Amino acid sequence: MNLSEFNSAEFTQFVQNHLEEDPAGLLFKYQGKVAFDLKMAVQQIAARQKAAKKLPTWSKNLHLLFPASISVEQSSSEQTASFKSEGLSGKCFIDLTGGFGVDFYHLSQGFEKGVYCEQQPELFQISKHNLSLLNPGKFDFVEGNGLDFLQKTELRFDLIYADPARRGTGNQKLYKLQDCEPNIVEAWPLLQSKSDSILLKVSPMLDLTQAWTELPDLQKITVVSVRNEVKELLLHWDKAKEGAPRMVSVIDLESGLPPFEFENRTEEVAQSQFAEAGKYLIEPLVGILKAGAFNLFGERFGLKKLERNSHLYTSENFTAGIPGRVFEVVREISPKKQEIKTFFPSGKVNVICRNYVTGAEELKKKLGVKDGGEDYLIGTQTATGFKLYWC
Repeated sequence: MNLSEFNSAEFTQFVQNHLEEDPAGLLFKYQGKVAFDLKMAVQQIAARQKAAKKLPTWSKNLHLLFPASISVEQSSSEQTASFKSEGLSGKCFIDLTGGFGVDFYHLSQGFEKGVYCEQQPELFQISKHNLSLLNPGKFDFVEGNGLDFLQKTELRFDLIYADPARRGTGNQKLYKLQDCEPNIVEAWPLLQSKSDSILLKVSPMLDLTQAWTELPDLQKITVVSVRNEVKELLLHWDKAKEGAPRMVSVIDLESGLPPFEFENRTEEVAQSQFAEAGKYLIEPLVGILKAGAFNLFGERFGLKKLERNSHLYTSENFTAGIPGRVFEVVREISPKKQEIKTFFPSGKVNVICRNYVTGAEELKKKLGVKDGGEDYLIGTQTATGFKLYWC
């Protein structure tokens, strides 16, 4: 890849002038009419458009280069990368799987030196270019396998970070740690010998029990969500905390709520109380459900579950600060199309199904409604059967 062309004034100006335009249209309109690589310029525009929300600062910086879309899709957002960096500091850290460098750059803010490793040649060139512009002289760059470098180097790091690739040779998604690249489970003793602190970003689909099983030394797992969508699982190991109880922390970065934290074993001894729907229905944040805190959530906030496998809770009183969605129940309603028409003549009502006899799409079709408006229909199961609530 010839990076000099990307730095030409004509190339940069073209990208800046057409940031809001349709990439396909630009290819057709300017083919054969520019002196630089039009296809690459259009790729830069398309990548910035896709990354505008995820990487707002980077996408506006015209001096940075963007790789193929898959590398951007797999990178952390600036928001989650910034969260990961909180409280981390030291002299030197290493990122074994540097990728597009978003996590690496944010983690580096608390360290005097950072070592970036990446084995994809083109991605390595792009990220080296970007990181050298963002903070000249602060980083060392290793093109190749990060574990190979770690094995050979005499350096010791204050933090080792890795985000193992989660796609196999057939582009299938992988969820077990030992199936990812690099195999962190196999390399765990090496990582522990080179640092007293390890942070891993893994698939949000990974089962927490699987993580504890594959890496029993872990002391903490953080479930990170944004706008109630789980984005990342972070696995923590700190030599200084050996023997400490296993902790789970659930945080939604835009809820404004404090983390929901608990010792892993407390969920095992927590007890659920059950009741039919009262004045309020409460659905925990998805991160709490991901963490499996089904009994502890109700116990901690004085809520009762509707049914063992229906992870909806109820209360007669409204309590501010509960980490979940709170719905006020208007009434129980019959799942009959004619009755629904009477209550919702516009045909618009938001439908949610949790452990219900059908899914939301099927129920909407049956009732002849579409999502919309401020009202909700919540289908679920209680101890006395399947119920539909107007909230």
